Amino acid sequence: MNSFAGPVGGATPLISDKAPMIDPFGRSVTYLRVSVTDRCDFRCTYCMAENMTFLPKKDLLTLEELQRLCSGFIDKGVRKIRLTGGEPLVRKNIMFLISALGDKVKAGLLDELTLTTNGSQLARYANDLFEAGVRRINVSLDTLDPHKFKEITRWGDFGKVMEGIDAAQKAGLKIKLNAVALKGFNDRELPEMMRFAHGRGMDLTVIETMPMGEIEEDRTDRYLPLSQVKADLEQRFTLKDIPYKTGGPARYVEVQETGGRLGFITPMTHNFCESCNRVRLTCTGTLYMCLGQNDAADLRTALRASDSDDYLSAAIDEAIRRKPKGHDFIIDRTHNKPAVARHMSVTGG
Repeated sequence: MNSFAGPVGGATPLISDKAPMIDPFGRSVTYLRVSVTDRCDFRCTYCMAENMTFLPKKDLLTLEELQRLCSGFIDKGVRKIRLTGGEPLVRKNIMFLISALGDKVKAGLLDELTLTTNGSQLARYANDLFEAGVRRINVSLDTLDPHKFKEITRWGDFGKVMEGIDAAQKAGLKIKLNAVALKGFNDRELPEMMRFAHGRGMDLTVIETMPMGEIEEDRTDRYLPLSQVKADLEQRFTLKDIPYKTGGPARYVEVQETGGRLGFITPMTHNFCESCNRVRLTCTGTLYMCLGQNDAADLRTALRASDSDDYLSAAIDEAIRRKPKGHDFIIDRTHNKPAVARHMSVTGG
C-alpha cells in the first residue's frame, strides 16, 4: 500500500486542480463505494469465516472523517455514493453520515446516495433513510427458504429481513434484490426468487461468487457460472437484452413472462473492467482502486495531515493514476486460495 506522507515542515503539497478523475485507461471515476464498517450481524458462508476477527474500533475513521472523505470525492466529480459494510446499518450513529450525504443529493452535488444491506435493520431505519434522501437500496438475499437462509447466513433471521423489505417498500424505497448464485444451494430456486421479486416490483440481480478471503468451504464446490444460469432460465423464460443501467456492473435483461428486470454481475465469466467507473473506500481510510487487486492508497494519513483538503485531493489524484485495467479473479481446482486475502466485508460489496 502506498502511504501519503502529508506535509513535512514547510513543504509545498502536491498540486491538484480538482479536475474530474480520469484513470490511466481513460475511464471517468464517478462512483464511490464506502464500507462504513467491516462488522456484520450475519456470517454468510461464502463471505465470512464464522469466527471473524474484526477491526478494533480505534482503527476506524470517525463518521465525520468519512463525511469529509466523501465530500473530497464529490468535489472531484463523484456523482454516486453507495454505503456498504459489513452491514452498514449496524454502525452506531450511521444516520449522521447518511443525512449529511443526503444533503449533498438535495443540493444537487450528488446524483444518488444508496446502500447495500442484508435487510436486518431495515424495519428500524427505512423511514429515516427515505427522509435523508435515499431512494433506492440493494438487499442481499440468497434464498426464500427460511431454513436455507439460516444455513447460509448462520446468524440471520429470515422473518426480520422480510419485515425490513416490507418497511422499506412502505417508506417508498425502491429495492433491488442481490442473490449470489451458489451451485447446489439456490440454483433451482432462482426462478422462484425472480417471480417473488418481480411480483413485488423489485429487480433481481444474480452475482457470481468471488475468491476473496479465507472461508471454511471450498468455493469451487459452490461456484456457478452465470452463463449456465442464464441458459437454464432461457429454457423457461423469454429474456430480452435491454440497455438499462444503474451505474454499477450489472447487465440487465427484461423477462417477458414477469415484466421485470433481471441483472447479471459476472466478474468471473465476463468481467466488466473495461467500463469500471468506481473505487472503494474502507472504514479505515484505505482506498482500493480495484476490488480484485491488492494495490491500495492510504487516505487516512492525508486526511489527518492537515485541515486543508489540498493534501487529501492530491492523495486521491495519485491513487487514481494507479487504477489498474482489471482484476485477476480465478476460481478452479488449481487456484483454491483466494485471489485477495481480505474478506469482502473489509472492502465493501
